[in-house]
Parts: sequence; structure tokens; C-alpha cells
Amino acid sequence: MQDFLEVTGIVLRSAAVGEYDRVVTILTTGKGKISAFARNARKLNNRFMAAVSPFCFGKFKLYAGRNSYTIAEAEITNYFETLRNDLESAYYGMYFLEVADFYTRENNDEAEMLKLLYQSLRALLHKNLDNRLVRLVYECKAMAVNGEFPGVPGDGKLSESAAYTLEFIALTAPEKLYTFMVTESVLLELQEVAAKYREKIWGHHFKSLEMLESL
Repeated sequence: MQDFLEVTGIVLRSAAVGEYDRVVTILTTGKGKISAFARNARKLNNRFMAAVSPFCFGKFKLYAGRNSYTIAEAEITNYFETLRNDLESAYYGMYFLEVADFYTRENNDEAEMLKLLYQSLRALLHKNLDNRLVRLVYECKAMAVNGEFPGVPGDGKLSESAAYTLEFIALTAPEKLYTFMVTESVLLELQEVAAKYREKIWGHHFKSLEMLESL
């Protein structure tokens, strides 16, 4: 009898393989980042065609082969269609996916990172939130989730509001992060801090960030 693994997750990447198949990378709760094949997903009207695109969030039923998983069923609860249809938001979203891909590992407990990614993608759809704010919150919180956030700079140059905001980001659960707005001057302060922390902590070239910043 075939043993199945059921996971909840978000598709981070999807790539064509062979004549009709796709291989997807899914960020899940219990299994961390995993790869799985979606057989015949590139065939017209195949049931997996829409379910294995980046941003898709839902439940995936997998079975293990000798070297990899294969998707048996997919129940998608959020396709983030609105996000895909807005160019700027889509670029932000792709960047968020790439950061999650960079940060997460197989067989790790990635529940907090998955929550953060999901809530951040939802925040991009919120008309009253500035995408620039959503981005720096996501960046700083991703560092905090992974134990790498340096904290508030100790040089005393930040305004009180900017310092408080950084502390709030580091200490607040992902579900309650996107509940505030800041002034333009505070946003610029936070962007400068986030840029320095990205260079110091990550030191990584993200293709999607290059595309985003070219807009």
C-alpha cells in the first residue's frame, strides 16, 4: 500500500522537466523546503497545471520515490491571483519567494518562515500598505526568525520612531506584523538600516531584487 505524506505549503519555484512534467520547490511546515515532481503538469487541462505555479498555497499530498517526492493531490486555497496581475507587486512577491528559498532548508521546522511569507504576500495585496514598508518588514523579520537580526543599531542615529519600529518587527508574531504604517522619513531610515543588514547578514545576489529595483 502506498504511503502518503500530507503537507501544507507555498510553491517557491516551478521548473519544466522532461516533456510534460514539472519539478516544484515547496516551503512546508513539518518538512521544511522540499522538491516534488508534478507528472504531466504541462499537458493542457492537467489537474496540476495551475496548482504548481509559484505563490500557490495549500495542501499537497505526496508519495516518496527512490530519490524524490511526487505530487498525488493538491488542494490550493490561495493562488494569489491578484498579486500576479500587478507587475510591481508580483516582483515584490517573487523577491519574497527567493528570500524564503535562500533561507530555508530541508527537514527543518520552517513553520515561522512559512507564516511570515504567507502574511507578507497577503500584505502586498493590502491597498493601504506601502510595498516598500512590507519589503523591509519582511527582510528584517526573516533575519529575526532565523536568529540573525542584529537588533537596533547602537549608534543613536535612528529616530525614536524608527528604533521602536525595528523592535516591534523583531518581537511581533508574523500574523500581527502588518498592522502599522510609518511616515516617509521613518520609512527612509528603516530602508537604510535594512539595506545595511542585507549586505552584512546575507551578502547574496537576488535576481528578483535586481529586477524589482529596476522598476
